[in-house]
Amino acid sequence: MAVGVFDSGLGGLTVLDAVSRRLPDVPFVYFGDNAHAPYGVRTHDDIFNLTCAATERLWEEGCDLVILACNTASAAALKRMQETWLPKNKRVLGVFVPLIEALTERQWGDNSPPREVAVKHVALFATPATVASRAFQRELAFRAIGVDVEAQPCGGVVDAIEQGDEILAEALVRSHVEALKRRMPRPEAAILGCTHYPLMQRAFQDALGADVKVYSQANLVAESLADYLVRRPEFIGAGTQSKFLTTGDPAYVSSKATQFLRRQITFEAA
Repeated sequence: MAVGVFDSGLGGLTVLDAVSRRLPDVPFVYFGDNAHAPYGVRTHDDIFNLTCAATERLWEEGCDLVILACNTASAAALKRMQETWLPKNKRVLGVFVPLIEALTERQWGDNSPPREVAVKHVALFATPATVASRAFQRELAFRAIGVDVEAQPCGGVVDAIEQGDEILAEALVRSHVEALKRRMPRPEAAILGCTHYPLMQRAFQDALGADVKVYSQANLVAESLADYLVRRPEFIGAGTQSKFLTTGDPAYVSSKATQFLRRQITFEAA
């Protein structure tokens, strides 16, 4: 009954933590492609091929359902995977839709035409590849009209987080927020469009100001996954063990992951 959680590195651990708390009886297999991180500066073909390889590895662990806890993969690879690559007996889900449903106050499966919503000015902070894909704007347009989205590519933030350099990461966050506010001085809401960024949520909130609502993905994805498994229990796979897999150096990745979640995490070689 295992479910797979994939990320290019360690950011997806924020999602894993939330889904594990929400679904304590489900074994989760986490796959971090640390050897090839960050994905945010790669081509879409690269991201597609790496994400497919990781997904197949999670299938080997008995995970028929895989969550792409990586906004870059969700933006650059998910649609192509679902349309051209995915077998009928498997499912791969991304992390954008639960976020957009929360922003637009729509329930899952609400397929009514797009309508005006309360929020009109939204700041999106994401990796360069996610921003370039315009996947967030595309998904938002299915559900809402009249929303101005200003996207800021946050180069360097993922690298700093992965390296454990919190001072550099906070400085980069402030710089990226200042750059966005020059173009959109008064955003009403901000989307942290990368699963690494919740680790810097306080820095984003401080730089944006207390009057900006900051949306982070982990808990929204957890609720959405719980709902999905109630409706589609056939996609809970045959795996029975929780584990952590990485394409990087297991000892180094385990050390960084333990710092991230402030509990012991032990990765195995993928």
